[in-house]
Amino acid sequence: MSAQQQYRQKLVSAADAITQVRDGDFIIVPTGVGEPPTLLTELSEQRRRFHDVKVGQILAVRKFGYFDPETVDHVRHVAFFYGAASRPGGQAGWVDFIPNYFSEIPALIERGQVAADVVFAMASPMDAHGYFSLSLGADYTMAAVAKARAVVLEVNPNVPFAFGACHVHISQVAALVESSEPVMEVGLPKIGPVQQAIGKYVADMIDDGSTLQIGYGGIPDAVVMQLVHKQDLGIHTEMIGDGILTLIEAGAVTNRRKSYLPGKCIATFALGSQKLYRYMDRNPGLEMHPVDFTNDPYLAGRNDKLMAINATLQIDLLGQCGSESLGPAPYSGTGGQVDFVRAANRSRGGKAFIVLPATAKDDTISRIVPTLTPGTHQTTGKNDINYVVSEFGVAQLRGKSGKQRALEMISIAHPDFRAELREAARRINLL
Repeated sequence: MSAQQQYRQKLVSAADAITQVRDGDFIIVPTGVGEPPTLLTELSEQRRRFHDVKVGQILAVRKFGYFDPETVDHVRHVAFFYGAASRPGGQAGWVDFIPNYFSEIPALIERGQVAADVVFAMASPMDAHGYFSLSLGADYTMAAVAKARAVVLEVNPNVPFAFGACHVHISQVAALVESSEPVMEVGLPKIGPVQQAIGKYVADMIDDGSTLQIGYGGIPDAVVMQLVHKQDLGIHTEMIGDGILTLIEAGAVTNRRKSYLPGKCIATFALGSQKLYRYMDRNPGLEMHPVDFTNDPYLAGRNDKLMAINATLQIDLLGQCGSESLGPAPYSGTGGQVDFVRAANRSRGGKAFIVLPATAKDDTISRIVPTLTPGTHQTTGKNDINYVVSEFGVAQLRGKSGKQRALEMISIAHPDFRAELREAARRINLL
């Protein structure tokens, strides 16, 4: 049977596609805009007929109907990373959470530590050889495709066909539906004077020919906006977004001087505008790969001068980062922060930056603290931390003693909190 014949045979309505799900199943959904809205809307509408179905995803961007505390015994969300859609349920306790390093989710699936009974994913149109591209989120989804009993795709002409290890053949698909709505757009975060100040400190430490990993957030994007005059930058990251596209269009990114996979931008998921998605389509200068490839510290660290730029919520005087919770209240997740901090530490000439505003709530709370708030979920640890940047400067911690670290961290705290931090550091014998 030809690929086109198989396609026609497997093309069904959303209601019929949902019959691939059985009670007790764990459904794997890609990161962010790789989530298939037609399938998840239908699952939401039919949720009361299921029992103990779980939907696992690292970053949900839409609040579908199954985000409902009254029906969690039917369909429950399981977060690998909290976002706006899943955070309220996580903080209230009716959305589950599986701690993880982003790079290791495929291994959790392959080893059966995280189930993958069904895959729901957005996909590009099928090519002449019977392949779809899961360009918006190769991440852990490709590992799930290899394990799942049923792969169900939502095929949309607005999904780019990207190159890389992100392809699924029609023979692997149990059912598919079609949709034509534009892929969801996620704009750049707001950038203010604090973010710009931090961005300048970081940008000044990035040389021509460096390879970049850029996390999501106002400060990482503020860094990007100040790199447009650099030359021969490369990209090896987890997320490709409009900030990186800006550098490409400015001519700052060429990938020519990358020491690993030169000539290509490497990423595992996309989050941006229609312009970004069009750029990705059949672009030989871009490859989308599973996250155990993109985020593997050994592989990413093969790039010389790898610059990893990630944000945190709170950091203590030893350099321990609480990047994913506010005290015990969950906020996001580990994601790829530790993966790329370790990769940059391995890289010859690499630099790992953790960035944060020095204060919160109109300068009434210091984000630089003597010790992390009790219950805080630690993300990057004291043994991995290197550069910490606030709007007041740069602290370099790797290879430093506890006393030296405390002095470095106090120097980049808001001036109003420095005396208080010094006194606290004395009480805990850091000074």
